[in-house]
Amino acid sequence: MIKKVVMIVKYSVLGYLIGEGFRNVLKNKKSTIASLMIMCATMFVFGIFFLIGENVQGVMKQVEEQQAMQVFINPDATEQEIADMGNKIRSLQYVNQAEYVTKEDALNIVKSWFKDRQELIEPYTKNNPFKASYVVTLTDLTKINEVYSQVKDLDNIASVRLRDDTINKLIDIANGVRTVSAVILILLILISVFIISNTIKLTVHARRKEISIMKYVGATNGFIRWPFMVEGIIIGVTAALLSVFFLGIAYNYVIGQTVGMVEKIQISLLQFSETFNILIIIYLVLGIGIGTIGSAISMRKYLEV
Repeated sequence: MIKKVVMIVKYSVLGYLIGEGFRNVLKNKKSTIASLMIMCATMFVFGIFFLIGENVQGVMKQVEEQQAMQVFINPDATEQEIADMGNKIRSLQYVNQAEYVTKEDALNIVKSWFKDRQELIEPYTKNNPFKASYVVTLTDLTKINEVYSQVKDLDNIASVRLRDDTINKLIDIANGVRTVSAVILILLILISVFIISNTIKLTVHARRKEISIMKYVGATNGFIRWPFMVEGIIIGVTAALLSVFFLGIAYNYVIGQTVGMVEKIQISLLQFSETFNILIIIYLVLGIGIGTIGSAISMRKYLEV
């Protein structure tokens, strides 16, 4: 019987604290809406850079899987020397695979590019000018120069063609996006904590006498603080959910507009559903964390009696 009474009391207290948090949100409609708008805007901008960063990483992975460099073989090399070269390349650190492309394969690839204009390639079919090569993919594109310095010193190498310009640009973009995302995340946290703390201060200030009386009659700091922390968490979680919703709409629209152009360069962009889980977790953690911190900051002054 006693346990049942204790459980009922606990549920009643919990219901009171959560109910007060929701009432606080509804009382300060203007300040709550202002907080939501600012948090949504900053989370939305952060989400844009997060998605750009994820797509850049995805493109780099696709480039890794396609080709990082092409190693052209000296025409005088024997079959055994070509095979030995392939084994040496594959044994290098950061090399994913090295696929052998014969002279005939190279010619057929060029033929496929011209399709209906085969007469332009016909003169080369009798005297194939293309060199056999190894198409090399890497496990880490940032190590391309390190691998290149080892490959170029191998025997029977005619030349090595790198995709370093594309790769370096991708790496620069990825680093830039990470930096911008980090800066925006820090600004998001600082601005949102400031806004939420000031929003909750309005509620706390209006109820300062009630808080003082509760302190004098023995209410704990936790009991007084929780309704305001619930208010902050509600604002943070609502902003997170709204941000994900609008970000998903905007991202899917952009993807729909660019899909044709992206397919032409044989690169695919991430679908929003592929990033949704990690994005919603990040946003909820940010929303709950920011709401809790903002509430705690706003309450410090009024809990000192």
